[in-house]
Amino acid sequence: MAGPGAYWFGKEEADAVNRVMQSGHLFRYGSETDPKFLHTVASLENEFAKYCGAKFALATSSGTASLVASLAALGLQPGDEIIVPAYTFVASYTSCIFLGIIPVLSEIDESLTLDPDDIERHITSHTRAIMPVHMLGNPCDMDRIMAVAKKHKLLVLEDCCQAAGASYKMKKVGTIGDMGAFSLNVFKTINSGDGGLVVTNDQNLYETAFAMHDQGHKPSRLGVEVGSRNLLGLNFRMNELTAAVGLVQLGKLDMIVTTLREKRKKFKNLIADAKGFKLRTLNDPDGDCATICTVTFDNREQALKVSKILGSKTLDESGWHVYANMEHVLEYLKKIGRPHKKGAYPKTDNILSRAMNISIGVVDGGLGAGWGININSSDSEIESAADQFIEACR
Repeated sequence: MAGPGAYWFGKEEADAVNRVMQSGHLFRYGSETDPKFLHTVASLENEFAKYCGAKFALATSSGTASLVASLAALGLQPGDEIIVPAYTFVASYTSCIFLGIIPVLSEIDESLTLDPDDIERHITSHTRAIMPVHMLGNPCDMDRIMAVAKKHKLLVLEDCCQAAGASYKMKKVGTIGDMGAFSLNVFKTINSGDGGLVVTNDQNLYETAFAMHDQGHKPSRLGVEVGSRNLLGLNFRMNELTAAVGLVQLGKLDMIVTTLREKRKKFKNLIADAKGFKLRTLNDPDGDCATICTVTFDNREQALKVSKILGSKTLDESGWHVYANMEHVLEYLKKIGRPHKKGAYPKTDNILSRAMNISIGVVDGGLGAGWGININSSDSEIESAADQFIEACR
C-alpha cells in the first residue's frame, strides 16, 4: 500500500540516490567549491518553489516537521487558538499541541474539507489562525476561507500534506494562505519515503521557518556556524538522499496527477448509473489531485453494506484521520475542557458515517482507501472494479 509516486519508482530514483552516495556528501550542507557536493536539498527547494509559483521553499524531514516549522514561523504562541477541521490526519493536531497551540476543531462539508460556514462560530479573542486541510488531494474552498481570515485578521496555514500537485483556481495549493506545508511520505502524491516541504512568499516567514528547522540558523549557511543564531530551533533537516528521490519524483508530479485524473474520470463514468450515492463535492474540479474517489451514500446502512462487500470500510472507521478515533488527542482535549467525544461534530460524524474512499492513486487501508485501483491499473482492471462497485450497490 502506498501513494502513486511509489508505484512509479524506477531507475531514475535509484540513479539519483547512487549519485549522492558516490559523491560522499549525504548532509544537506557542503562547500559550493567542492565539485562532488551535489546540493540536492537546495535544488529540491528551488525547483519546488518554482513549481508552486512561490518565492521560497524549505525542505524538511516530514510533513509534520513542515507544520511545526510553519506554526513557529507564524509566531503562534502557547495558548493561541487555531481552527482545524474535524477530519484530517492526526499531525494537523499534534503539531499544534506540541507548540502549546490549541487546535479548535470545526465541521467539514460535503467536500470533506473545512466547512467555511462553521468557522466563525469557533472564533474567540484567542484565535490567531486557520488551518485549512486539502484533504485527500481536494482543495478547500479557499475563497471563502480567506474571506473569513481577512475579516477577522487571522493567519492561514494550508495543510497540503495530501495535496502536492493540487491547485485552486489556477494557483497551487500552499501559495494562497500565508504558508503551505507538504509531505513526501510514502502515502502521498509523490514521495521520498518521508520528508516534507514548506512554501511561502514572505521572506521573514521563510527565514524563521528555516531557523526553526535547523537549530536557529539563517538560510544558506555553509558548514558549521557558531554565534550567528538569533532564536531557538530544532533539527528537521532533510538529507541529500531524501532530496535526490524527491527531485526525481517532482519531475513526475504533473504526469502523475494527469494520469490519476484520467483514470478517475473513467471510473466515475463507469459507475454513473449506480444508485444510492453521490460523489464528493470538488471545490475546484480542475485542481483536485484525483488520488481518491469518495462516494457518500444516502444512508449509513447502505454505506456499511457496500464497504463490507468490497472489503473496505466507512470513513468514520478509518483510523487516525477522524477526530473521534484519536484517543490521545481526545484525552488532551478533555484536559483542556474542549469537546472530546464522538458526537461533538455531528455534521462531520454524519458525512463520514456514510462515506467511502475508493483508491485511485493512494492505496491506504488506514485512510479507508484499501479497495479500488491504482495509478498503474489497466482499463480492464478499472472496468472490473467499477463492475464490483455497481454490483455491491445493488
